[in-house]
Amino acid sequence: MYESNFWREKLLPYTNKSNLRGAWQVFTTIAPLVVLWISYAYLSELYLYLILPFSIFISLFILRSFVLMHDCGHGSLFESKTANQIIGFIFGVITGMPQFVWSKNHNYHHNTNGDWVKYGGVFNILSTEQYSKLSKKQQNRYWRFRQPLILLPAGFFYVLFNPRFNWIAGHIVMFFKIAYQLLMLNISKAISIAQKWETKYWKSKKDYLHMTYNNLVLLSIWVVMCEFIGVKEFFLLYIVSTSLAGSIGILIFTIQHNFEDSYATNTGQVNHYKAALEGTSILILPKVMNWFTADIAYHHLHHLSVAIPNYRLEDCHKEFESLFVNVKRVYFRDLLSTFKYQLWDLEKQKIVARYESN
Repeated sequence: MYESNFWREKLLPYTNKSNLRGAWQVFTTIAPLVVLWISYAYLSELYLYLILPFSIFISLFILRSFVLMHDCGHGSLFESKTANQIIGFIFGVITGMPQFVWSKNHNYHHNTNGDWVKYGGVFNILSTEQYSKLSKKQQNRYWRFRQPLILLPAGFFYVLFNPRFNWIAGHIVMFFKIAYQLLMLNISKAISIAQKWETKYWKSKKDYLHMTYNNLVLLSIWVVMCEFIGVKEFFLLYIVSTSLAGSIGILIFTIQHNFEDSYATNTGQVNHYKAALEGTSILILPKVMNWFTADIAYHHLHHLSVAIPNYRLEDCHKEFESLFVNVKRVYFRDLLSTFKYQLWDLEKQKIVARYESN
């Protein structure tokens, strides 16, 4: 049950990609977004009354764009690597997230799933041992930044602020590093720094280039939209809808791993197939939300094989449903319960709830 060969044979037929189905998903995601923004533009004189309904609908399509971007990063939306890269980049612009860089970081999550030493999740959770060593004040602070209200700023910072800040801050750091060497008349050192182009804000030149492409295209679209709609009319809706999509995405991603008795261990003991089946949940969502989240609710299957396209996850789950009877089911009403389970216990090899140790 926890062996790679067992699952590889069973899941292989579901790893086939369909360019037609992938293209249809792209069209049915981007076309409604375009229609919504055009409709809003023509009604922009009433923008204050339209912010709430338009924000909700646009945020849902941005959320779907994010999941499809995620699939492109795994190379699972289309047969062609090039098609996945191009469409992934487009969805990265729509969501505000440099797709190539995000996908690299996300793949790290897959490679370390269940290993809570290497990957602490969205909220970088501590082990019970680490937590017990905190002072009472530190423990209170720990939970203060791990409660539902944190979703409101978290969505904004995750998808809008951080990608722009890292790109800008990296340029500033590089400018001063090179300028300092030039002032010291150390030309060769300045050239070396410029050639390496390394900062803490990106991990490689390739990462930097993808961040730059994403930001330049996105900023250009912002300028056009401001001209077409108006600065305050555009940014109010854009910031609210994109931040809301980010908040929902963070919530969904977290509950798929942070729940009562979720599998959690260290590097030496981790079994990634056990982590997929005991440390990953099935979200029981309304049908419409399964569409907007591109069936990411079948997260156990996604961790068993990232090669399965989202449009084959449901059928795959149904065929092997008897093998998944012990996979945790999380219902819509349980979404906020994720904030209770923000510690991991190595002895129990489980995610556990909040407790007071001092």
